[in-house]
Amino acid sequence: MSNYLNNLFSLEGQVAVVIGGTGELCGAMAEGLAQAGAEVVLVGRSQEKAELRMASIAEHGGESRFIAAEVGSRAALDTLRDEVLSQCGHADILVNGAGVNSPTPVLDITDEEFGRILDVNLAGVLRGCQSFASYFLENEIAGSIINLGSISGLNPLSRVFTYSASKGAVHNLSRNLAREWAPNKIRVNTLVPGFFPAEQNRKVLTPDRVAQIMGHTPMDRFGESHELIGATLLLASNKAGGFITGMEMIVDGGFNAVSI
Repeated sequence: MSNYLNNLFSLEGQVAVVIGGTGELCGAMAEGLAQAGAEVVLVGRSQEKAELRMASIAEHGGESRFIAAEVGSRAALDTLRDEVLSQCGHADILVNGAGVNSPTPVLDITDEEFGRILDVNLAGVLRGCQSFASYFLENEIAGSIINLGSISGLNPLSRVFTYSASKGAVHNLSRNLAREWAPNKIRVNTLVPGFFPAEQNRKVLTPDRVAQIMGHTPMDRFGESHELIGATLLLASNKAGGFITGMEMIVDGGFNAVSI
């Protein structure tokens, strides 16, 4: 059974690019990909955070490297892709996890803030998909793209209006891209975390907010970052998840199952 499961989920010989891999959630996902045998490229802005994550990956026998990059332009993502290919020789898996948030009340949201959040959370995902999918298509690679969504993209949540709108759009974009590229064996899925404390949301996790969340979460706790790894490996593996595309994989402790 062990050999069977290892074969089913093994990513040996594959290169996984994790945009946002210096963060808490995507960093844990990167560690899981590395443990499954992939060479992981952490993409972000913080060399310090990247070095800590790479040390953790190495401690568990994984292989990783860091490339600093922004998601603010297609040219920047194309440069990232070319650097990955130069350093690693190929790419097989893309995780789009860069994101920003703001607790601004809806009537106080400015055009600048709205545009900034959508540019990172939505346009940045599209740029990453365009850049790496063009490589997958040109080289007939059955690539896997995992876009990071959010439970707030499925259920309108107060205090994160623009973030929720951007993530709802990511879910729709992912389904469209899945349909577009399925004939080319490129799979596009959305990993949808529920409430996982991380840099982006700690500012809005006040005591009353936490009480509301727990009252809506049947498992009565926050998620832990390592609990995203199983879903990540399923979506990344062309053996275990080869017929899965256009899917929203929800990992939320039951939050989305509750209506009243």
